[in-house]
Amino acid sequence: MKPRHTISWRIGRFAADRRLLALLIFIAILLAAMAWLRDNPQHDPWAPLDLRDPDGFATAAKWSSLREDVQICQQVLERSAIEFKVLEPSGVGACTRPDRVTLEDSPLTPSAPVATCAVNAAMTSWLQKTVEPAALDIMNSPLASVRHLGTYSCRRLYGRSEGRWSQHATGNAIDIAGFVLEDGTEISIVSDWAEEASTDRKARFLRRVGSGACDVFGTVLSPDYNEAHRDHFHLDQARGNRGVCR
Repeated sequence: MKPRHTISWRIGRFAADRRLLALLIFIAILLAAMAWLRDNPQHDPWAPLDLRDPDGFATAAKWSSLREDVQICQQVLERSAIEFKVLEPSGVGACTRPDRVTLEDSPLTPSAPVATCAVNAAMTSWLQKTVEPAALDIMNSPLASVRHLGTYSCRRLYGRSEGRWSQHATGNAIDIAGFVLEDGTEISIVSDWAEEASTDRKARFLRRVGSGACDVFGTVLSPDYNEAHRDHFHLDQARGNRGVCR
């Protein structure tokens, strides 16, 4: 019969070995997770946003931070290799615009709009990840240009004399009226928006790009929202985490 102290020593050694094995397994899992996050930064909440990365679990939170901080937004544009120009602040009172950015290379017509950094960042991502793929997938032609109705308008919501100020008052919104493809096809929101069940290609294209805008803009209002938006998508970057997609 083995001495009691020998048995106790072996039991202790076995328990220690199990703890060491568990620690080694934990370290291996942690290292594997870190490597996976390094290769998939869209899922890493600590990895800075790059507009060229696919969307992932952490993307929405990064967009929220970008909307809240102009410096973070400009760093995202630089990191994403987007050429942009920062303009001098403009406006007074409720229509003061300290954040004025324009993109050096933009398919928007009649001219590249001046808007907040957050609007320009979202527009870039939306065009690259949603609009351009939808043009090829549904319309079988690359995107040529996007027609917009402007960004800045010093006014309250719906032009009322009182009440909340529009996001357009600070250039934190843009209205999109239509799209032109390289084969000459024109897609107009006022003419081609239809019921969601429509089989018309232009209607399906508009539905897809409208839905995709909700991934990067804080507010998306379509013709389904009300009569005032029957001819355009209203896209803005209102602050906060609660988005509106209608």
